[in-house]
Amino acid sequence: MDARIATGGGAGTCAVGGFVWDVLLWRRGRADVSACLLAATVSSWLLFYSGLVRGYTLLSLASNVLLLLLTVLFLWAKAARLLNRPQPLVPELRVPQQAVDEAAALLRSALDAALDAFRDIALGRDSLLFYRAFLCLWSVSIVGSLTDFPTACYASIVAALTIPALYHRHQECIDTYMSFAYMNLRMYEMVYERLSMKCFLRVRDWIIELLKDP
Repeated sequence: MDARIATGGGAGTCAVGGFVWDVLLWRRGRADVSACLLAATVSSWLLFYSGLVRGYTLLSLASNVLLLLLTVLFLWAKAARLLNRPQPLVPELRVPQQAVDEAAALLRSALDAALDAFRDIALGRDSLLFYRAFLCLWSVSIVGSLTDFPTACYASIVAALTIPALYHRHQECIDTYMSFAYMNLRMYEMVYERLSMKCFLRVRDWIIELLKDP
């Protein structure tokens, strides 16, 4: 029984992960979903954060729409009960347990991968991973200093929907430049290690000489 549950959870996680990657890479018939997400993100930013709509944000608009919907349904139900008319058809919505388990498993796998990458970088095991993390965090720092948090979130969504697809399409060319850059960085790293070792040895010898003097 446990094996079947584990197998089902792994298959569900793979299915959810495959759907996410299909959306990010615009493939396997998911290009329409990717295009809708990209269009909704850009249009919502243009409406609420570029000055086209004054006095409204995405949160305030969603709250007002939900408030209006609940008010209309509440008054409709009360009036229907008084007038013996049929009440509004409101479906009974439930979150499937399988969807929650799949989302939790996907989040856990992503967090485990991030923690493993952090450990490898902290222990100096993967120089290329360190350079990638450095560039990503540096880019986030620059974007964060130039804009506010909501705009940064919108930019992150747009980047997630465009950069992986562009990389997948031009992977060979990008990998060639990345390999060339990695070789240059590796060479500079070796030069830095040699210089730092020479400086360390000179400082050590200088301290030993000072200690030997009466």
